[in-house]
Amino acid sequence: MTTNTNLLRQRRFLPLFATQLLGAFNDNLYKNAMLLFVVYSIYNSESQEARFSAIASGLFILPFLLLSALAGQLADMRDKARLIRIIKGCEVGIMLVGGGGLLMAWHRISVETVSIPLMLAALLAMGVHSAFFGPIKYAILPQHLHADEVLAGTGLVEAGTYLAILAGTVLAGFIPVQWAAAVVVATALIGLMTAQSVPPAPPVTASQPIDLNIVRSSIHLVRMTMRHPRVFLAIAAISVFWSVGAVLFIQFPPLAKNVLGASKSVASLFLVMFSVGVAIGSASINRLLDGKVSARYAPVSVMVMAGFIIAFDAVCRAWPPHGRDNLLDVWAFVQQPLAIPLLLTLLGIAVAGGMFVVPLYAFLTTVVDKSETSRTIAANNIVNAGAMVIGSLVAVGLSAHGVAIVHQLLLGAAMCTVTAMLAWQLYRVERAHLGEVEHTF
Repeated sequence: MTTNTNLLRQRRFLPLFATQLLGAFNDNLYKNAMLLFVVYSIYNSESQEARFSAIASGLFILPFLLLSALAGQLADMRDKARLIRIIKGCEVGIMLVGGGGLLMAWHRISVETVSIPLMLAALLAMGVHSAFFGPIKYAILPQHLHADEVLAGTGLVEAGTYLAILAGTVLAGFIPVQWAAAVVVATALIGLMTAQSVPPAPPVTASQPIDLNIVRSSIHLVRMTMRHPRVFLAIAAISVFWSVGAVLFIQFPPLAKNVLGASKSVASLFLVMFSVGVAIGSASINRLLDGKVSARYAPVSVMVMAGFIIAFDAVCRAWPPHGRDNLLDVWAFVQQPLAIPLLLTLLGIAVAGGMFVVPLYAFLTTVVDKSETSRTIAANNIVNAGAMVIGSLVAVGLSAHGVAIVHQLLLGAAMCTVTAMLAWQLYRVERAHLGEVEHTF
């Protein structure tokens, strides 16, 4: 606790922490404000709502698939603090476009032809922003912190991210969309200010040419990174997990509205419960493993997650029908007989998910050489993005063929079984290579 308190007072950590927190907050506020407004105020069809939700998720994920290789190269080969300032400057422009789209939609100005395309373009651009910022936040910590502070700094960054996700998600569900448009621009400006104080972080490896061919560099990065069994299995397990997550997140807003007869504030409550659960799972698994990075509990955790998904689906099926004209607010929702079981099963999904995925991310950053961490995370982001895009497309296809949302939830449970098998193989390989460090590039 003393180390955490000291770090939050240090210029070598606090500006990065604040910049990361503000960026995560803005991502979630904008994305959820847009999604909830469109689902609840523009469309009035379950298939349209599910399709828009899937398209929005796919657009945000796509840059991670296409640009992570370039982002990883830049993070390892250029001054990371300068890159952060460039990225945060771009965020201001992106949020001006996105905020303008939200205001136009609120005023019902050219909704289908201009405002929705503007909002989706800004969402795509925020995906680009996040794809470039992601590898930097992991690689910069060892440069600014002492060896005995890196773990504490990483924990603070993760905690700040969850806090920001919660705040952005809650605010999106409870403030009018026109206020959200102003807040996202103001937050981007504050983030640009905090980024100016991040200390220099020059590259720690010899300069290498950067491959600007995003297809070739992506293929090369993934091939080189995943030729090691531990890295391959960890990335594969994380990717299947996030494809499950993509299906779940796509379904939350239309499920809340069309199956549960609930308002957008309840959809936000679902996302909040999910974020809280992941945070609880993260803390629980760290305590269970006593600080040791291991995939030991990953297979059990993801199978428990599958069980909770099945239970969540069962409660949704048993939910009494409600009309779309009188949607339940949060207070009315929690008074429903099945509300507490529903929220507890959702919390269980998230806790188990956090217990599964957090050690695997730590695993990726500890089994490779420190000079290669950014590119390893970038390779993971590419494969994760591909899996999430596939998950989004599957959700779109199922909705297009008339498959009900509650039936689609069971797809996630089935995919958890695949994830558990990958995690079990990872643990077996982990035990055979304890203490070894992989050199990829």
